[in-house]
Amino acid sequence: MAPPQRILFPLDKICMDWQQRQRAGAGLYNLGNTCFLNSVLQCLTYTPPLANYLLSREHSQSCHQQGFCMMCTMEAHVNKVMYSSGTAVQPWAVVREHFELGMQEDAHDFLRCTVDAMQRACLSRSSDLDISSQSTTIVHQIFAGCLRSRVTCSSCNVVSNSYEAFLDVPLDIKAASSVTAALEEFVTPEQLDGENGFKCSQCDKKVAASKRFTVHRAPRVLTLCLKRFEDFAGRKISKVVEYPEYLDLHPYMSQTSGEPLLYSLYAVLVHSGDSCQEGHYYCYTKASNGLWHKMNDTSVNCCDIDTVLRQQAYLLFYAR
Repeated sequence: MAPPQRILFPLDKICMDWQQRQRAGAGLYNLGNTCFLNSVLQCLTYTPPLANYLLSREHSQSCHQQGFCMMCTMEAHVNKVMYSSGTAVQPWAVVREHFELGMQEDAHDFLRCTVDAMQRACLSRSSDLDISSQSTTIVHQIFAGCLRSRVTCSSCNVVSNSYEAFLDVPLDIKAASSVTAALEEFVTPEQLDGENGFKCSQCDKKVAASKRFTVHRAPRVLTLCLKRFEDFAGRKISKVVEYPEYLDLHPYMSQTSGEPLLYSLYAVLVHSGDSCQEGHYYCYTKASNGLWHKMNDTSVNCCDIDTVLRQQAYLLFYAR
């Protein structure tokens, strides 16, 4: 992977700890089936490095984007939520730009859509950047990591590596009862043979091989998506999958020697209902004062970590 020609946002400017401690901010009005949007916005609002940046208003002071800018919109939204004198605010700026009112959407799709829109906003004045430089925005410096796919030929043992950026890790939970078990499965080698064989450059033919994914570069914020919706109809896997408050990503890395790579849980997004076409989304977030809250549209209520860890999680957010 080539080094970036330009650094758009230096790593040493990212602050992983809250720069100011305060109570939880406002809830969000449901503007017509917008619970998916509300819960994702709250999880992003309580992402410490992103919130620190948005609360500083650094982006809007230098933004020259014509028309809609997702970073300016998120900056205004986070400041409004954190400093609102009322108990709830209306997220109209985000809703107007993105969705038909009344349509239930998938929270994970909306998260990806929002993070991608923030990334585009950060690149709006930099059309000629190489791929490596594009990954140095504040958005990718916070959320992006890199996966390594390693294929090993069973005949001659030649190794082929490829690398791919990721913004979240999708975890298969059909056979897993915990997030750590699902991560184990994620990095377990897969056998390639027959029609699905590997074209080996050394053997010059299709051969049996093993393929293994590992996390090559760890993100500052790790987002895990538990694959609860399993088919085209969106039927749901409604099982409890245990997840820890503190997660060591080290066993799932390409390099497994060295210190533990510890992450701390700060938000959990939950779906209740039988399929992705129906039901309700809400979330649990950890405020800058260290207290957990259940955020269900306009309602914001204090809760304890035991309650947070007993949920049927759909999205999990961990910070380094």
